[in-house]
Parts: sequence; C-alpha cells; structure tokens
Amino acid sequence: MNRHLAIKWLIYCLCIHGIAPTYSQIITIGPSGDFATLAAAGPILSAGDTALILDGVYPDGTQFLEDVHGSSASPIVIMSSSEYGAIFQGGTEAIHLTKCSHLEIHDLVIEQQTGNGINIDDGGDYTSPTHHITIQNCIFRNMAGTGNNDLLKLSGLDSFKVSLCSFINGSPGGSGIDMVGCHYGVIEDNYFDQAGTSGIQAKGGSQHILIQRNVLKNMGQRALNLGGSTGLQFFRPPLSDPIDSAFEAADLLVYTNIFIGSWAPIAYVGCVRVKVVNNTIYEPENWVIRILQETTESGFLSCSDNEFRNNIIYLSQDLTEVNIGPNTQPATFIFTNNLWHNASSNSWSPALPVTDSNQVLGDPLLNNPIQEDFSIPPSSPAVEAGIILPEPLSDFMMNSYYAPPSIGAFEGHESITSAPYLIDENSITMGPNPFSEAVTIDGDFSNAMILILDSNGQILQDLSNSTAPLTIMLNTLPDGLYFIQISSVNKPSMSVRRILKMTK
Repeated sequence: MNRHLAIKWLIYCLCIHGIAPTYSQIITIGPSGDFATLAAAGPILSAGDTALILDGVYPDGTQFLEDVHGSSASPIVIMSSSEYGAIFQGGTEAIHLTKCSHLEIHDLVIEQQTGNGINIDDGGDYTSPTHHITIQNCIFRNMAGTGNNDLLKLSGLDSFKVSLCSFINGSPGGSGIDMVGCHYGVIEDNYFDQAGTSGIQAKGGSQHILIQRNVLKNMGQRALNLGGSTGLQFFRPPLSDPIDSAFEAADLLVYTNIFIGSWAPIAYVGCVRVKVVNNTIYEPENWVIRILQETTESGFLSCSDNEFRNNIIYLSQDLTEVNIGPNTQPATFIFTNNLWHNASSNSWSPALPVTDSNQVLGDPLLNNPIQEDFSIPPSSPAVEAGIILPEPLSDFMMNSYYAPPSIGAFEGHESITSAPYLIDENSITMGPNPFSEAVTIDGDFSNAMILILDSNGQILQDLSNSTAPLTIMLNTLPDGLYFIQISSVNKPSMSVRRILKMTK
C-alpha cells in the first residue's frame, strides 16, 4: 500500500471510531502540495498533524521550525511520501528545529549541506531544552562542508531517539551525530561509514544516553567520543559558580555495537560512569581505547570510574592498546572478561592500565569479518566467557544473551541460535535467527507492509498483505545481514529487525 494512502486510511479509521482529535490533518509539502516548503507550513502544524513531504529534490535552504509542538499522545510527524523520495539537498542546513517538542522525522534524505545536515537546539535558553524528538529511517550523506560540520547536530535536546539511520561521508572535521548538553537519549540500529572525525560525540554535560546496536566504520579519529572539549558557556545545564563536580559526559551506556577500523574506536574524554559492554571491535588503526582529559578547569571531575567489559577486540597489527593522557584516573577503570586477539602475533597480550579480570586471549573465530559478519560460532572461546551483568539483555541481533553471556556483540551459544523471538509488543514473532534457508513470521500483521531489505536498504522482496504464518524462503541469498520491515495501518508503529543468514 502507498504510504500516503496508508496514513490517510489510518486517520480515517481512527476518526470513525471516535479516538482521533478532529484537528489532526495531513499537510502536503512541495511544489504541488498545500505548502511549497516545510518552513511555510510550520506555523499551522499542531499535535497529531502529518507534514507529508512529496517526492522530489528540495534545494530551498534551511527549513526553520521554531516553537512547534506536538504532544506525547499525538506527535507531529514530518515524513517523505515514499521512503527516501524526499531529498533535502544543499544549502547551509536542511532542517533546523528550535524550541520544539514531540516531533518525529522519518524517511528523508539529507545531503550536501555546508553547515550541518539537521540542527536541533534549545534556541539558547539552556533552562528549557527542546525535547521528545525522534529521527528514524533517514539517510544523512555527502556533507559539502570540510570543517566542524555535523550530519546531525543536537544541542540542548532531552528525551530523544535516533534509529535506523545512515550517516555516510561526513565532513572530515565534524561528526555523524554531535551532542552538546543532551540528556535521556537513545541512539540505536544506525550505520556510520566515514561520518567524520567522530561517529558519535556526547559532550557539554551530556548524560543518560544509550548507544546500542550501531555499526561504526572508518571514522577519521574517534568512532565514539565519550566526552570531549566544550566551551564553558555552552554546557547544558549551565555550570555552577564556582564549578563543582562538572563533567563532559556521564552515565553513557555503550552496548552491542560493531566497530570497524577507525583511528581509535573508544575515547573516554572527561567522562565518568560510562559503561562500554559487549561490543565487537575489529582492526582499529592506532589505539583501541583513549583515556583523556581535555577540559581541565578547576571543579571538573577527572576522567574516571568508567567500565570496559565483555568486549571482543580483534587486532591485525601491533599497536598501543590504551592511550592514557594527563589529568586522568585510569586506575579507577574496571576491565573484566574482554577477549583480545592479535592476528599478527602468537605471543602477545595487551598492555592495560588495570588488570583485565577473567581476560581471554585467543581467536574469537568471527564467522566472516570480510563480509562484515562478526557473529561467532558455538566453538568460539568467547561463548559463555562473559561476566553476567544486569545489561545488556540482548545482542546485536536482538537475541537474548545466554547466562553466562558470550563476549562481544553476538551471542554464540547454540541453545539460542534457532529460537524465534518477539519482534514487537504486538506479539509478532520471527525465527529462526540466524537462519540458513527460511524465516517464519507469525502473529497479527493483517494488511501489513512487509519488506525484505539488504544491508544497503535495497528492497529484495515485497511481501505486503501476506497472511500469517508467513514463511519466507531466502536460501538463494548470500550469507550476511538483512532486515525485515513490518508496518501496518492497524498497528502504525513500524518494526525493523535484523536477520543474519548463515549457511550451516
């Protein structure tokens, strides 16, 4: 079903049952739409509205929205009429949100800007953050800037989510996602490839952010900059006077990500209470970890009390495993149950600032890293070698971790490799995962759009309006990572889940 028609049908169904507010409306944006530009439509957008961007290229410059507010029950949705059909191209920025709340942005392409791709901020009012913003299934690519220009810039944003997006070919001096003073966010299931100097950066007082199930590949310097260096006037919330126990970042959770290449995959920089757990790090170029303190004014906490547990580190060459800068407290870090392997040496162990308790040395037997398949077989020394922790509960594929868990981003225990699992709160199940020939989906997905996509987002099969149970034969596909996308007019929340094909 055409997504435009699906949305209209959904609103119609809700209205006739008396549960949709009468002011909800679809507003089309484009040369033949209700408004020529998104900015022009901004003043009339209200809770429950959908701004439908008609397919086409929009070289109009920054689309600025200020004080636009949905509600928790009825967010405002800004979306393309077809997936990736609306392309915001060039200009200083594509979209700039200031002092907004309860907005969702879906399915857009953002490319070739000279400043930032999308910029979201609090308008300089550090006591009143922009909040409840979702960005999903968008492509950010090919920045035209060469300095500190970010594909996605977030300043003073609370309660947000960025998921299922691609960040490709960013500015060499910028970041894929740059956060200054952001709180209570989730960054998950995204793909970063040469997104900038850093893939994801959280600084300026950023706190309580979950970074999980992302792929970060070939960043110029730091794949994750967990902290950083921020001018004191830009911290959110504002710093006390005198400064007391300040930090660049705190309470960040980094779970089940895959790091490929990059000068340094993990950089702890002026941060505290950061947990890096169950990730897979493959062939870093210069360091595995950096422990730094770039903000040294009186009253700032030293980089300290951070964790590095249950991670696989696969090296192809000798390098400095941990780079430690001045004014840090590396002795307060916790290292446990990490698996280290150096393919260039048979007699090697990592040089670390503290003892890595229950460390494993040996080849993790990654299934096919050349094809970016970093799963592990039941025979891997990583299986059952992790320490049991409250989180994460599931791996990169959303399969549950065994107890004790495998080390790394993938659970390899044989008892879970063929188990179906819940795909959403509506009890749609899918399995087996990983699979060798077929995947079966069962549950209530009547009138659903069901798409099979490859790792580049290309549609391989359209199985929309199929009946349950649905068995999908995928035996002709090469081994690797694929996605199943399900959305329904009856259950408008979209589910996208990874599936891994492994020939037994």
